[in-house]
Parts: sequence; structure tokens; C-alpha cells
Amino acid sequence: MTKTMISGIAPFFIVKNVPAALRFYRDRLGFDITFQGPSEDDIFFGIVERGGAMIILKDVGVDPVPNYTRDIKQGIARWDAYLHVPDPDALAAEFSLRNVDFFLPLNDGGDDGLRGFEVQDTDGYVLFFGRPSTGNGDRTSQKK
Repeated sequence: MTKTMISGIAPFFIVKNVPAALRFYRDRLGFDITFQGPSEDDIFFGIVERGGAMIILKDVGVDPVPNYTRDIKQGIARWDAYLHVPDPDALAAEFSLRNVDFFLPLNDGGDDGLRGFEVQDTDGYVLFFGRPSTGNGDRTSQKK
């Protein structure tokens, strides 16, 4: 049986303020805003994209619940999204020029065998930008 290709996946983040979240992703992380609405004067839904990554943002009147808040401070499952980046060193340098604060700086990720870094967005969601340390594209070792 032939498998139909799936070209991407997008986390869906509940946020407190969609326009503020959209500005963070655009201005700090270099994403493009591809949708905001439903109208100019009522923006409670938005989509940002950069390369093959897409993130959906929506205000539904409840507080965001990032994974690290459910992790009982163990730090073993704090990521809300993993964004595969072939060259995390170059992206970390770009983000530094954009004055992005790193939640965890560029490193080789210990037990996970990943090279990358973490950024926390305006609502507390933690995004990991990176790749397997070996650079071979094998994603089987990723546990987060």
C-alpha cells in the first residue's frame, strides 16, 4: 500500500493575547503571520509559519498550560513543540541578533542525543529548535 505524504504538523497553542503572540513569533523568531482574525478588530486566532513549521494560536478565554507547568518541576517533558532545524548553531546566532532570550542555550542535549536550544514564548510555551547530534536525521532517539 502506498502511503500518502503528510507534509507537516502544527502545534495548537492556547494563548492569552493573539496579537501579542503573533508579534513575538514575527519580530523575535522571524516567522511570517499567515493568518489573523477573524477580522481586523477581533483577532482571537492566528497562524505563523517559517519554512515547514507552522504554529496555530488561539485565545479561548482560558489560561495557557505549557508542558513545563505540568511537569512537576522535573524538567523531563517541558517542550511544547520540537522544531527540526538542520543547523541549530546558525539559527541560535540569528536569534541572538534578534535579542531572543534562550530558555536553555545551544547545547548537545545529554540523554536525548540532540543538539539545539530552547526558547520560551510570551505565554510560556517552550520550543526546542534542533536536530539529532549525529546530524543523520534519525529522530528515533527523541524522548521529549
